[in-house]
Amino acid sequence: MINKLSKTERAELKTILIGWTDVEGCDAIEKTFLFKDFKEAFSFMSKVAELADNVDHHPEWFNVYSRVEVTLTTHNVGGVTKKDVEMAKAMNELVKT
Repeated sequence: MINKLSKTERAELKTILIGWTDVEGCDAIEKTFLFKDFKEAFSFMSKVAELADNVDHHPEWFNVYSRVEVTLTTHNVGGVTKKDVEMAKAMNELVKT
């Protein structure tokens, strides 16, 4: 069973997940990724989509041209879990390469 992160684990996220912030009004984290153009943004989304499908954990996102806004939460437990943290880490790694 997947559980929401504890308050201590949640406080540690700021050092672990660079650029991710808490969503006001709900138990979720978010980040905006900026790319050179639409092609780069879409390539990032395609890579994330494949990864998400493999781990059965899918982000909420919004894309306009070179910007991809991502929100992560685990809906069936009503908050941020380790699955969200792992997905956020993977997304951060994708933009490094």
